[in-house]
Amino acid sequence: MAVIEVDNIVKEYMVVKKEGGLRGAVKGLLFPERRKVRGVDGISFKIEPGEIVGYIGPNGAGKSTTIKMLTGILHPTSGSIRVCGISPQEDRKAVVGKLGVVFGQRTQLYWDLRLAESFELLRRIYQVDESTYRETMATLERVLKLGEFMDTPVRQLSLGQRMRGDLAAAMLHSPSVLFLDEPTIGLDAEAKHAIRDFIKQMNRERGLTVILTTHDLDDVEQLCSRLVIVNHGKVVEDGPIGTLIGKLTPKRQLVVELERPCADIAHPAAEVLKQEGLKIWYQFEKQRITAAELIADLSRKLPIQDLSVKEPDIEDAIREVYKAKPEEAGVVEATEPVAAV
Repeated sequence: MAVIEVDNIVKEYMVVKKEGGLRGAVKGLLFPERRKVRGVDGISFKIEPGEIVGYIGPNGAGKSTTIKMLTGILHPTSGSIRVCGISPQEDRKAVVGKLGVVFGQRTQLYWDLRLAESFELLRRIYQVDESTYRETMATLERVLKLGEFMDTPVRQLSLGQRMRGDLAAAMLHSPSVLFLDEPTIGLDAEAKHAIRDFIKQMNRERGLTVILTTHDLDDVEQLCSRLVIVNHGKVVEDGPIGTLIGKLTPKRQLVVELERPCADIAHPAAEVLKQEGLKIWYQFEKQRITAAELIADLSRKLPIQDLSVKEPDIEDAIREVYKAKPEEAGVVEATEPVAAV
């Protein structure tokens, strides 16, 4: 059974139209013009136990709104959600006990308490028995290397230390699902590496299901096997990373370095993107001609000294998705909500 089932969810808001100038401000205050917009517009997907899924999209795409509905913070205007077989809207308390949540720019730790005291308070909130807590904390301390700052007040922790503390706090009650919202934002390379290793280890050892929202494509490449891409409130792509890259970026590049200048460098099945001295960049569609065929054709007419094939990467694929215009998706882009409908 899928651990998360999202069926055609919609979230609508009423927003007030803003006008410039003093007259527009007064008019907006006395006679506000309201309109209904959809922040999320018919999103559906399923996530199986043990998957690490990247839930990504540009700013304003509906990612955070979706996550808030999955965790029960917001209720959908229509559609249904099941997390571990439970509706977050009907029984949020039961769902919260199965979820861990980490927001990169917020913390669930207590600012004036020592880190260890924050964990103890969270243990009591989640009603974790002491023996299970000690066993869990031993693992978390070892994997996240928390020992050196367990007695430090949260307000004195570095950003990397606080993020490790937040990850431990999210895992104290052994959740089935972990939501990560920009977990490595602002961190240095070493801290990012430690957090990614922790997520991989918890997924491997405990079968933890992870939903990751991030703008850091290194996080996506190193952690996720599947992407759900949203834009303008809709799911625009859903599938394995490798498949999506091939589908969204059908073109490849061949970089050729010549031994000497040549006048005729054209090829009917490839576009010359640029030439710098003896170096030429070709772009070609994989379905039209293979790299081997293009290399063979060019080798017959050009004195090639060196060459390399540039495969499309996830950044290229995501850029293609983000190019879509709002009117193409048939949805009005939501702004900051005033009141939920």
